[in-house]
This record gives sequence, structure tokens and C-alpha cells, in this order.
Amino acid sequence: MSLIRSSLLVGLGSVASRILGFVRDMLFAQALGAGPVADAFLAAFRLPNLVRRIVGEGGLNPALVPSLSRLEPDRAAAMAGDVLSAFGLALLALTGVVEIGAGLLAVLLAPGLHDDRETLALVALYTRLSFPIVLCVTLASIGAALLNMRGRFAATALAPLAVNGGLILALVVLETAFALPLAQKAAWLAAASSFAGLLQLALVAAALRSGKKRLVCFGRPRWSPVLKGLLLAGFPVLAASGAVQLFFLAAAQIASFWPSGVSWLYYAERVVQLPLGLMAALGSSLLLPELARRHQAGETGDLVAAQNRALEVALLLSLPASGALLVLARPISAALFERGAFEASDAEGTALVLMGLSLGLPFATAAKVLSQALFARGSLRAAVAAAAVGLGVTIAAALVLAWPLGPAGIALGVSAGCLAHAGAVVVGLRRLGLWSLDKRLTSRVARIVAAVLVMSLGLAGVGRLVPVAGAFSLAVVCFSGLSLYALAAWATGAVTRDDWAAMAKKT
Repeated sequence: MSLIRSSLLVGLGSVASRILGFVRDMLFAQALGAGPVADAFLAAFRLPNLVRRIVGEGGLNPALVPSLSRLEPDRAAAMAGDVLSAFGLALLALTGVVEIGAGLLAVLLAPGLHDDRETLALVALYTRLSFPIVLCVTLASIGAALLNMRGRFAATALAPLAVNGGLILALVVLETAFALPLAQKAAWLAAASSFAGLLQLALVAAALRSGKKRLVCFGRPRWSPVLKGLLLAGFPVLAASGAVQLFFLAAAQIASFWPSGVSWLYYAERVVQLPLGLMAALGSSLLLPELARRHQAGETGDLVAAQNRALEVALLLSLPASGALLVLARPISAALFERGAFEASDAEGTALVLMGLSLGLPFATAAKVLSQALFARGSLRAAVAAAAVGLGVTIAAALVLAWPLGPAGIALGVSAGCLAHAGAVVVGLRRLGLWSLDKRLTSRVARIVAAVLVMSLGLAGVGRLVPVAGAFSLAVVCFSGLSLYALAAWATGAVTRDDWAAMAKKT
């Protein structure tokens, strides 16, 4: 399959999942608003959603792909069965611990609610109901990595749609067929998320069994150096590959000290996650296996070149997204979320948070791409160190900026953490001889920036001439901005015919 076809399949699946996520969150806002129940539900939902995003974007791939790709097919299938069994047992134990200690976990997830016992009790309840999704989506992610290694992308691209699709169905049923109090409605939604995760796992399991060659051979787990290395590397890899998600988790804990702060941050984050999640999925599913092959072949120069080309694509997508979100933050928040229990003041607060987060989007995307080289080389320590630097800067900057600016300052702290994380990844790559800023990348970035400036000025001008009110007018403005950016990118040379020809080559 050509690179462009593989990219389109993975990209379309990721975009479809994010679109369904938007619809889901719009219904969340309409059904729950941004009050105490919404804060409790979203605080509890953040932890399983954090794991779902990390593993759904291939967070375990850096540990799995390099190790299993070195083995013969039969040996890899047996090892895959051992990995699934071992992770399944470990996750069952973790789920049991969470179910027992949900009360303490609620305080850690939302420390700002420590004096509100009623809301904290809701956080604990919703955590117990929603956490089983972690077991399902993690095992589904491991299965998806095995399918991707064999060039089978369809099931892995479509299976994650089950989670958001299931939650949307549950929301529609609860809103139309029942008149429940907010607290009970949120409880049913938390339980529905776990059931939707089980459906995703079932779809991936069916795909693993459908091929001619067996990708997984189950049996009694056998302790081996490879399995030991995978288990020991599993959690550090998740922390490193999901660094930005950890920044948001820390930010949500700080935001819990502000009324509706958790809700505003959650909804703004969901908008930012669309372009970020797309690049994460492409990086883990397509770029990582390619870089791993080149590293094993000793092709360091080709590895660096492939990394730079991937970075060009990442910035080609993330820089215009950052500019558009900064200019259109207020109409986006109003059009997507302002309805039902979600008031105009909540849309305004969400917009300010979204503006702060948009500044860090290009850096978060760049770090996602560049860190794949560290994973391909097996340099886990450097990747974890970079994530730790970003997390430390996020916490420090958010605490400092939150005092004068509130939740918007917390969002700026996340952006500062993304910048620090990207810088730390570059430092790690340079020490390993895996980073070289070539002339093509420098020239391409300058052209992309010029195209983004043209688009941003155009969007600002349209916003002044034509007030953006409602989803339809927002869609028209966004489509106009996208068209303007495409023309500017072609005119400045940010995109050329040679780019498409190169992407269409067989991988």
C-alpha cells in the first residue's frame, strides 16, 4: 500500500473519531452543562479518557513495534499472545485497585473539590463506572499495533469509532427517552463508556482472527527477556508518548480550584485534540515502523531525512490549525457548545482557554513527530526525560499564570510545557546524532508561516465584515480559511507537485 493511501486511511479514521468526539462533547455540554455534576463527571472521565487517547494514538507502539519486528512471524505471534495475556492480568489487577480506592483517587483527580464532599462522592462513583474502559482499550491498542505491523490498517482505523459512537447513542437515548436528574444521567454515561470500550476490543479481536496468517497465538504466558522488557517499558513508554495528555491532566487538577475550570479546560482541549490526535495517529502507525526499519538497517542519514519530511507535514497541518483556533476561538466555542445547560458565560470561558492552548499546538505536534526517532532507537530514557521537563514546566507556568489569569493562564501553562517538551526532545536527538536542521526544512517552514499569516489575516477580516453566528456560518468561514490557506501554500511553495509524487511512492 502506498504511503498516501495508508496515511489517508489512518488519517480518515482518526478524523472520523475526532468528529464523533466533537458530537459527543457537544451533547455532553448540552446534557450536563458546566456545573458541579459536569465537573465531577469530566474529572472522573479524564483518567480513562487520558489512557484511551494515549493508547488509541499508538502509545504502546514504541515498546511493541521495535521488539516484535525483530522476531520471525511465528515467534512474534507467540510473543504477542504472551503480551496480551500479561497486560490483561496486570490491567485486571489495576482495575480492582481503582474500584477499591476510587475515593482517594477522586481527591487526586480534583483536589480543588476537597471541601465539597458531595461532588467528590460523584467523582468516585463515576470513576468506578468508567475505569473498566482502560482494560478494554489498552488491549485493543496492542491488537491494533499487531495489525499495523502487518499493513492491516482498516480495522484499527474504524474500531475506535465504537467508543464515541456508543456514547453518542447513549446520550441520545438518555435525552429523548428518560427524564433523569443530572447526577443519574452522568452515572449512566460513565457506565456506557465502559461498555463501548468492550465493543472496541471485540472488533479488534475479530480482525486479529480474520486473516490467513495468525498474528496472535494464545497460551500460558511465558516469562522471557522480551516480555520482561515490554512490561518494564510499558508505563514509561505511555508516559513519554502521552506527555501532552499528562500536561492536560496536571492542568485539570489545577483548574479544579476554579468554578467550571475543569469543564472549560476539557471542552477547549477537545477542539485542540483534533489536529494533535491526527498527527499522533499518523506518527505511531506509519512513521514509527518506518524509522524503526531504517535504524535497524543503520541508515541514520535516511532516518533524519524521513524525520524532517514528517515534521514538514506536521507543521503544514498544525500551524494553520493554531492560527485558525486563535482567531476563531469565540465563535467556535459558541457554535459547538453553547446550548442547553451550557451558557454564554461558559462559552466565553472556554474560548479564552482555547486561545491559550492554540499557541502550544505546533510545539506539541512537533514533539509528537520528533519523539518517534527516540522510540525507534529505543532511547526511552531521553523520551521520558523530555516528558518530565515538559510536565514540570507545565505545572510551574500554570501555577504562576493561573493567579492573575485564571483558567486561561492554566492553558498558557500547558502551551509553555509543550514548548519545553519539544525543546527537550530536540536536545535528546542532538546528543544521539539524530537531529539535523536541513535547508529544505527551514525553507519549507518559512513558506508555511507565510501562508498561515495570509490565512489568519483573511479570517480576521472576514470576522469583522461578517459576524460569525451559528454552526453554518462558522463552517463557511472555516472552509473559506482552508481554501485561502491552500492557495497561499501553493503560491508560496509550501506545497508542491513533487510532494504528492513523493507521498504516492510505495513504502
